[in-house]
Amino acid sequence: MLPVAVDALGGDKAPAEIVEGAKQAAAAGIPVLLVGPANLENIGDLPLHVATEFIDMHEDPASSVRNKKDSTLVVSADLVRDGKASAMISAGNTGATMASALLRMGRIKGVKRPAIATPIPVPGSTPTVMLDAGANAEVEAEWMTQFAVMGSVYANARYGIERPRVGLLSIGEEPGKGDTLRKKSYELLSAMSDINFIGNVEGRDIMTPDVDVVVTDGFTGNVALKTLEGTMKTIVKELFASIGEPQYKEHTDALMPALLNLYSKFDPDSTGGAILLGVDGVCIISHGSSSARAMLNGIKVAKDMVDCDMVGLIANALKSDA
Repeated sequence: MLPVAVDALGGDKAPAEIVEGAKQAAAAGIPVLLVGPANLENIGDLPLHVATEFIDMHEDPASSVRNKKDSTLVVSADLVRDGKASAMISAGNTGATMASALLRMGRIKGVKRPAIATPIPVPGSTPTVMLDAGANAEVEAEWMTQFAVMGSVYANARYGIERPRVGLLSIGEEPGKGDTLRKKSYELLSAMSDINFIGNVEGRDIMTPDVDVVVTDGFTGNVALKTLEGTMKTIVKELFASIGEPQYKEHTDALMPALLNLYSKFDPDSTGGAILLGVDGVCIISHGSSSARAMLNGIKVAKDMVDCDMVGLIANALKSDA
């Protein structure tokens, strides 16, 4: 396997945590290639491909990718395009990561727009795959059908779901609910025989075992994702603050193993990041505060997606759909 190109400067905890995660991946037998400055510290025996520029979190994605051709993100995408890396991963500027992958790798033939597929944890079940989670603020109904196909392929390959149930995120379960985009998308999705479309789903259904793939536009998907993340963080914070009171110590000590196990299921570090589906290469997008554990898990996901030939699976699925 070709190495996974790791953006060493991307993320709030870069480069230390990113490098450490890459080291752990290498120790687990996954080849990695750090992309960063020549003076990158504490990399040990890890190979380094030098990139002299960096795209900050607050920079405009499109212009920064065009102007900073030797940035860690652009160089990572170039390495995949040129067959020198099998995949790329970054915890940096999400928009710039997407732009780098799209502009340098290109799209899979037939793909209208790439989409970010994000696993949403579901206790006791496989995660729900939601897409688009932020790549396309405005979409067309025809794109939503491709999101459904790509999401189904991904859910099958990553989680082993034989015929993933696909739901359309709307404001009610009835077919007539939603705006014009939702109504048109419902009509098109209902006519598709190669996906298991179960109709409209609501926000409350995302974290249940009742649906495997949730399709929506990038604006709505990103709002839903950030709402879920914020809600979980608040609940966890308040829960641990409450049980931390001295009078609950005995009960807290007894419950702590179960609570920590539950916390790990919701911890974004355990998911390994999101994947940009539809580009002609594997691109993993990790969250900005990624730790070494998150980077390790993201690199593992990248390897799995290369091993299963995710790009080829999507290309074949879209050919069949056409």
